[in-house]
Amino acid sequence: MAVNSPLPVAAELKPVNGFELGFAEAGIKKPNRKDLLVMTLAEGATVAGVFTTNRFCAAPVQVSKANLAAVAAGGKPIRALVVNTGNANAATGEPGLANARATCDEAARLLGIDAQQVLPFSTGVILEQLPVQKVIAGLPAAIANLKADNWFNAAEAIMTTDTQPKAASLTTHIGGHEVTMTGISKGAGMIKPNMATMLGYLAIDAKVAQPVLDELVRYAADRSFNAITIDGDTSTNDSFIVAATGTGGLAVDSLDHPDYEALRDAVTGISRHLAQQIIRDGEGATKFMTISVEQGRDMAECRKVAYAIAHSPLVKTAFFASDPNLGRILAAIGYAGIDDLDTSKLDLYLDDVLVARAGGRNPDYREEDGQRVMKNAEIVVRVLLGRGGAEATVWTCDLSHDYVSINADYRS
Repeated sequence: MAVNSPLPVAAELKPVNGFELGFAEAGIKKPNRKDLLVMTLAEGATVAGVFTTNRFCAAPVQVSKANLAAVAAGGKPIRALVVNTGNANAATGEPGLANARATCDEAARLLGIDAQQVLPFSTGVILEQLPVQKVIAGLPAAIANLKADNWFNAAEAIMTTDTQPKAASLTTHIGGHEVTMTGISKGAGMIKPNMATMLGYLAIDAKVAQPVLDELVRYAADRSFNAITIDGDTSTNDSFIVAATGTGGLAVDSLDHPDYEALRDAVTGISRHLAQQIIRDGEGATKFMTISVEQGRDMAECRKVAYAIAHSPLVKTAFFASDPNLGRILAAIGYAGIDDLDTSKLDLYLDDVLVARAGGRNPDYREEDGQRVMKNAEIVVRVLLGRGGAEATVWTCDLSHDYVSINADYRS
């Protein structure tokens, strides 16, 4: 069960003009489950994305990056996205690339567009060839039920070990125009930037110039999907895509546009919500933890410290047990890689409880106060480095017995 993350309500997921979604049960890994998704975009839409940095990046990631690069070089714009679950099509060599391209070819044929206008995505087991004929056979059904209000079904269609679909909608006013945005995400394990076994898709009805959208998606990802970790494993298939359909009244054509920052912040906010749903639904998770590191010299070193804490199995298992063995946090800070860190200036808080002051145990700290906080489902770990004005935040979860069980049985 996800930590304090209610199930999305289908009726509350707003359609985005110029964006439609259709799903099918293709039987890619298991029968009788939604496992194939097609999304189409109106003419004039712009699309931007960020992808995994894993050197074994999956075949669909390679094809998607190439097709987006073709747009940047003057090619036709992206008009469709195809997602399958049940198979990652990763570490599959040339046959895997051929299967990803075959998916694009068939989707393009059915939609009456060019293959380079299709972005493919896959998620599931690595090192197994994609059953591409099942994907191709499922495409007509997915295309036949394309609808603007299919967001909930779409969120279900991209799940793997997720316990529930992840989705969010936002309607806001920017520059005198109403702007609607809706997105979905998936992921519960093998989550660690950059990026993670996660997929995220966000549609907005604003008109956004391509260079602006390229910058916007990077900014939003760095503060959302690239600020989460469950287990420290970077996947082969991570992708976060933002599509601006251009069907609304707002048009942003440059980074200097007076409405750019408001749009950027709105996209970042909904992206963060989608990313946090992944952590709340982490495999076996019982706690949602915010790791906030402040007073660093720059954001990079703040993130080093935050990730050292968030990745530590000893820290994460202590939180699972509600055991205030908080010296483990200090140890993680110490090995984070800041060679000139002056620990005598460091303070550590657990929610509102000052645990360590000036690098040592706070004389007023009582273990029962730490245990009280650690029994909560949501906990904030706050580190003050005493080195400057930079800060960074990472979201993570605890590490439970169920995490081991889920991943031990993942292929069964």
